[in-house]
Amino acid sequence: MSPRKSESKPARELSPKQAAAAAMVAEAKARGLALTGPDGLLKLFAKNVLEAALNEEMTEHLGHEKNQAESDRESTNVRNSTRPKTVVSDAAGEVGINVPRDQESTFEPQIVKKRQRRLSEVDEVVLSLYAKGMTTGDISAHFAEIYGSSVSKETISRITDKVVAEMQDWASRPLDAVYVAVFIDALHVKVRDGQVANRPVYAAIGVTVDGRKDVLGLWMGVGGEGAKFGMSVLIDLKNRGVRDVFFLVCDGLKGLPEVVTNV
Repeated sequence: MSPRKSESKPARELSPKQAAAAAMVAEAKARGLALTGPDGLLKLFAKNVLEAALNEEMTEHLGHEKNQAESDRESTNVRNSTRPKTVVSDAAGEVGINVPRDQESTFEPQIVKKRQRRLSEVDEVVLSLYAKGMTTGDISAHFAEIYGSSVSKETISRITDKVVAEMQDWASRPLDAVYVAVFIDALHVKVRDGQVANRPVYAAIGVTVDGRKDVLGLWMGVGGEGAKFGMSVLIDLKNRGVRDVFFLVCDGLKGLPEVVTNV
């Protein structure tokens, strides 16, 4: 991966290709590249986590996985499609989710209760779940804190396994070879690591050659990350297929400009 220039250095006689790229970067920034907020890219993460949790809650309620009910079971209750619902969080804004329903209408969801619209704890949990550097135990502790005693430990374990599998697939997916720009910025979230602590999550947001925005990855830090950490982020992007970046814009990750030419 060879980023061609940093925003901190003024452009000199840009080629037509570079000028076009610079215009795309300016347009993307004007439209907003935030991970959080009403138009942020956090919506998809929140939707995935909430729906995974709700589906595992339904499994606990019915006593069987989807399409795996035994013929001799005592209850005849089964899943009965889903219903759309819009919830609101401070970071993700409005998030559309599909809530599973059961045939007898006895299911009482917990992570998003009936008639509940605003979510208070999901934002930081979702961000920390998708960031590399979180252990399965950390993730399970997050869900245990949200649920309390409202669901069993087995259900929390299944929710954790489901989310971890999806998270790993997302974090290791192949990326485009070329990006017009990659923005790297830090957000601070509360993480349960023995005790609750504020830790930075570094987000890399890419602008593709056709102007789309994509969250390339999230990495959990401890604070004060330097060149070594920045190098690991760039190597991760390179290993997943990134070969060229026209503009690399960094805010909050010290040492990155010094190592970018070495990757």
